[in-house]
Amino acid sequence: MDIRDDARAAFAETFGYEPTGLWSAPGRVNLIGEHTDYNDGFVLPFAINRRTIVALGAHPEQHRHLRVASSYADEIAEIDLTELAADALNGWAAYPLGVAWALSEFGADLAAVPGVDLFIESDVPVGAGLSSSAAIESAVAVALNDAWHLGLTRETLARVGQRAENVAVGVPTGIMDQSASLLGRPGAAVFLDCRSLDAELIDLDLDAAGLVVLVMDTGVSHSHSSGDYASRRASCERGARMLGVDSLRDVSVDDLPHAQTVLDDETFRRVRHVVTENQRVLDTVRTLRTHGPGAIGHLLDESHRSMRDDFEISVPELDLAVEVALANGAIGARMTGGGFGGAAIALVPRASVSLVQVALDGAFSEHGYTPPDTFVVVPSGGATREPQPRR
Repeated sequence: MDIRDDARAAFAETFGYEPTGLWSAPGRVNLIGEHTDYNDGFVLPFAINRRTIVALGAHPEQHRHLRVASSYADEIAEIDLTELAADALNGWAAYPLGVAWALSEFGADLAAVPGVDLFIESDVPVGAGLSSSAAIESAVAVALNDAWHLGLTRETLARVGQRAENVAVGVPTGIMDQSASLLGRPGAAVFLDCRSLDAELIDLDLDAAGLVVLVMDTGVSHSHSSGDYASRRASCERGARMLGVDSLRDVSVDDLPHAQTVLDDETFRRVRHVVTENQRVLDTVRTLRTHGPGAIGHLLDESHRSMRDDFEISVPELDLAVEVALANGAIGARMTGGGFGGAAIALVPRASVSLVQVALDGAFSEHGYTPPDTFVVVPSGGATREPQPRR
């Protein structure tokens, strides 16, 4: 039984009737471009073959409530749609309920749409930096968009998800995660300009190169709402202000020597990461187009060093995972996601995956750490309505 069957069965058990349908959205791996999205910069994520499933059904009694249950928690969150307010949401339910609220800011009349029930199931690891939150937001967004006949585009639904996370959840993330989850395509990464929101699909051709992306989930928990994420964003905004620009997107690598004379050391290092990371994204896209994925390893390595030393968002377990992967055949490796825990990724020849996994287990045990959970991810399709099962 896969998670679609689990979601369908859990919905029926929880609400007492069969769901109308299932919708799903993937987590994402960010190949490169970390903490650039909220600086109006460039990112290159791809949707992965780990998904969140939303089973949805209309209330048999046709009343005005939105009820949400999930495998994450025992309780059912319930609210009258006409009383839905972002500042009244908390806990895990803030993600799905926040999406419903955010849809009202993009044209949904919550006094006119029907009440629905939702059950959420997922195999996207939580806290691993693989955007389990955006997978929930995106799956709920496409489900409600269909159920309420809103007709919103994928690009607009990405903005809905970001709005929910920023306001209802209270995390000042950019739009990268939702864009990857909604716009992904099998075999490709999403090259996103976070200022214009222009998106382009870039072929990865991993199979042809004999490469895979190995996720190394350290199990070190992180919470972006704890303040570390917000403090990094504040540093970036301060740096832009001191340099007299609207955002760090407007600062080039050639501007860094001047920036160093204007900024204090910490702010300069935060700025340097973002500016050089933007350039690395552009360099990665160009290299993928001209030479393929086998030539981008050094850019992943440089990205990790920048996050470790300039942005200071890595942890010893992430650094160890990167070092061990590179010493055992990976052609490039970096932490991925917002940092302070979570996962690293390695670009590994298919034949070397087992060697890297064994080496990681040994090295982590030797350092007194719990060995990471490792698995290969495949660039996959974005959010969708799942086909009905055959009877």
